Amino acid sequence: MSNSLDMIIKNANIITLDKQNTRASSLAVKNGLICGIWTETEPSASNLLKWTASPTTEVIDLKGATLLPGFIDTHNHILMYGLATGKLNCSSPPNRTINDILELVRLKAKETKKGYWIEGYGYDDTLLAEKRHPTKEDLDSVSPHHPVLIKHITGHLVVANSVALQIAGVGDNIQDPKGGHFGRDNQGRLNGVLYEATAITTVVQHIPQPSKQEMISSLGIASQDYVAQGITTNSDAAVGVLYGMEEIEAHLEAAKLRVNPMRAQLMIMHHHLRENGIYEGYTSNQLNLEIQKRSGGFAKLDSAKMFQDGSIQGLTGALRQPYYNDPSLLGNLIHDQQLFREEVLDLHKRGFRITTHGNGDRAIESILDAYAYALENNPRHDHRHRVEHVQTATSSDLDKMKALGVAGSFFVNHVYYWGDRHERLFLGPERARRISPVKEAIDRNLLFTLHSDCPVTPISPLFSVWAAVNRLTKEGRVLGPEQRCDVVTALKSMTIYGAKLNFDEENSGSIELGKRADFAVLEADPTSTDPKEIKNIKVIATFIDGIPVFGNRKLVTS
Repeated sequence: MSNSLDMIIKNANIITLDKQNTRASSLAVKNGLICGIWTETEPSASNLLKWTASPTTEVIDLKGATLLPGFIDTHNHILMYGLATGKLNCSSPPNRTINDILELVRLKAKETKKGYWIEGYGYDDTLLAEKRHPTKEDLDSVSPHHPVLIKHITGHLVVANSVALQIAGVGDNIQDPKGGHFGRDNQGRLNGVLYEATAITTVVQHIPQPSKQEMISSLGIASQDYVAQGITTNSDAAVGVLYGMEEIEAHLEAAKLRVNPMRAQLMIMHHHLRENGIYEGYTSNQLNLEIQKRSGGFAKLDSAKMFQDGSIQGLTGALRQPYYNDPSLLGNLIHDQQLFREEVLDLHKRGFRITTHGNGDRAIESILDAYAYALENNPRHDHRHRVEHVQTATSSDLDKMKALGVAGSFFVNHVYYWGDRHERLFLGPERARRISPVKEAIDRNLLFTLHSDCPVTPISPLFSVWAAVNRLTKEGRVLGPEQRCDVVTALKSMTIYGAKLNFDEENSGSIELGKRADFAVLEADPTSTDPKEIKNIKVIATFIDGIPVFGNRKLVTS
């Protein structure tokens, strides 16, 4: 075998994020792996005794730029993000009123064939001037002949017009399903707002499904935005939730064809693992082997994904104490506790790592109870079960997570995007300052990561790092300063801790010999930059297996 190097990177500020937090200035890559790391700005002849630089060796001069391990986002919805292309952006900003959103729908209706669906995303009732949800009557006024469905920013509720409800056969007499409900006016009539998946699905299942090729194309488009943010490994946090097997196959083919160049971690929705599901009877190992085989080794099983509550800003997160702005509401658990326990136990026995969505502290308590039940009945070392979002976890919840060996993936971007409203509306001052309690996780040596939950918030690991370090709200206030995180730990939560969460710490997550050459190159060093500027640092280039997948080569190649 040739000992000629594939690539040398020199004149770099290399933050290895290894256990000793060492720094380096040059490295070498062979067959997609790091084979040399040196403190010298350029490897000397003595450094290269084992390897040789040949005319085919690419030499990249970073001219002082910072090189980190590639970022690992452990929870987002890349396909959902990609499929939003072409739908109406109903977010605030730019929309300030319900009429702004209605105008978007009206214009879309003018150019859309009668009877065809109009879809939008991103509206936030608490940012609209009216401080309420649009209703079916609002949508009917501008689109009486097209079915319309607009998704809330949280993804946990939607608003549909009368035509959409009629197509779905949803009328005023419909009963609320378990784990969700239908919004109603003062007379008990449907207002068009649907809360949580069991209610939303009654309408969404009637929207024409994109083809597998359209989903693959959407993954390709979305992945370009992801790699531009330095992401090299990515977890889709609810695979199969939208379109079942077709969706799963789209992920596998996009990975195999390298349409999505990132390493893909797939959280498979739990109902596909049940009796009569797509993967009925599969063990975790069997499903992982199938996913790897069918994706050419570029996708892996992450976990079985479950939900046990909704969204705090949608007032569906399950809290122990009532909502600050509505003392009559506590939110709801999605699953009955004993049924939840038994399903978790079944998945656990089959070897699955389980990831469960829990925003409210009552939901987190329920999740930990189910994990404890599974571990008591079937002890298993190093399971790395997870709680997703961990938004309002109490100190005792974190203690229990540590005792059970349960990891957390924190949706820390909440602090910036909703922190002010958590304080004033949803949770009140005392609970709001504790959202995303990252510092308490650090103090307990709890395995944790940060994530974007894109498209709920934009995809950007550096933004999540900034949010954890500064805990600044949109109004510029520090929310819960005692929960702030140091920069190095925040960076590790998006790199080596993510690798550990993925059972891949031997291969990725830090710059070390023998690990994959997955890199993010930044214009500045986050550890020496003003902490408030971390989110503004630009990503210059992204490498996967030593191959550039983002960046202008002229900027980095000597």
